[in-house]
Amino acid sequence: MRRAIGLHMVAAMLAGASPAVAGDPLGGQALYDDVKRYDGFGPHRYGSTGAAQAFDWIAGELGRAGLTVSSQNFTMGRQYDFEAGSLSVEGQTVAVMPHWWIPEPHASFSLSAPIAAAGDASGRFVRVSLPFDRAAYLTQAHRAALDEAFARRPAAVLLTIDHPSGEIYTYNVDQEGAPWPVPVILVAARDKALLDAAEQAGRPLAVDIKGRYRGDEHQVGPGIAGFLAMARLASTRFAEADLVFVATAGHEIGHGGMAHFLRSQAPPPAATLAWAHFGASLACHEWRRDGERWVAGNVVDTRQRVIARSQSMDDLVRRHFGGIAGSGLVGDKAAVGELRDVHAAGYPNFFGMAGLHGLFHTPADSAVGTSPDSLEPIARAFAGALGEVAAWGK
Repeated sequence: MRRAIGLHMVAAMLAGASPAVAGDPLGGQALYDDVKRYDGFGPHRYGSTGAAQAFDWIAGELGRAGLTVSSQNFTMGRQYDFEAGSLSVEGQTVAVMPHWWIPEPHASFSLSAPIAAAGDASGRFVRVSLPFDRAAYLTQAHRAALDEAFARRPAAVLLTIDHPSGEIYTYNVDQEGAPWPVPVILVAARDKALLDAAEQAGRPLAVDIKGRYRGDEHQVGPGIAGFLAMARLASTRFAEADLVFVATAGHEIGHGGMAHFLRSQAPPPAATLAWAHFGASLACHEWRRDGERWVAGNVVDTRQRVIARSQSMDDLVRRHFGGIAGSGLVGDKAAVGELRDVHAAGYPNFFGMAGLHGLFHTPADSAVGTSPDSLEPIARAFAGALGEVAAWGK
């Protein structure tokens, strides 16, 4: 029996059917065309229209690559569909959004009230500012800071996460977390001066949020650039092993798709050669502000990029990723993102890349933050490593 290689791709917060890529699937332009196509679907949170369109496209590309494609129907207890949000004061309006999980009775709500600077805040807003800690997940320290605000009994909390971009920044949450006792509304760091002025003058702010909850949502799983490139090479470069391509949904609200796959459809550890993980932000550039817009530079932002691997794959990864800049994580600490689920499920061999960049988890992120030249060496490193792993299956 041939052993399998698992390849996993996480859908990032970027967001048709493109023709099959001609020529070299590892060529930079072919890779970048896939990123642009993916970006074109718009935001694709779990359960959204953009996610469904992206999943259909990826499934079609895998089929065109000659792979057998199936979808996994899975249930997550809830998802909040955010539609629009605004904050207005003294004729000035800025975009805001709730931080998951907003209380269900306030899935859509409007509130006009001043900010309470101290003490009992009944019927008013309370402000909370959190430093940006370069993390992707909501922590107990964050919750403790918000609990202090809730103790003042506000009608809602205005939360600013001091992201260096000045944009709205969101943290991932899980399915088990209870909704906040009152709405927590994210306000961009660049708009703190607006809140400061309103608070000092005692002016009321008007917040309007539109959204809805849905429960027991079903979704299918799919994948991008390097992930699809490996699929297009599967029949010629990795023929010695079975490849299982897994593109999962629900990452931002509890890793639901990955958890379901590992429980119900994944080959067992004893039948698996290795897992390869294509995380978000593999080849993203540094960003700079140009007036009212963000411009991507020509240099890859490697400050928070990691090349992760189990101890068993350290030598192999060093050989193939030696020319890729990033921080090496080896062993237990390398189980980042969905690799932590893989590690916890008992798979001994895994490797992959993940990272952060200047607009990570912000609405301003887009395909212009990468380039063909940045994508190609990473795809070739993955292809080389996977070719060696596939040879283990002979």
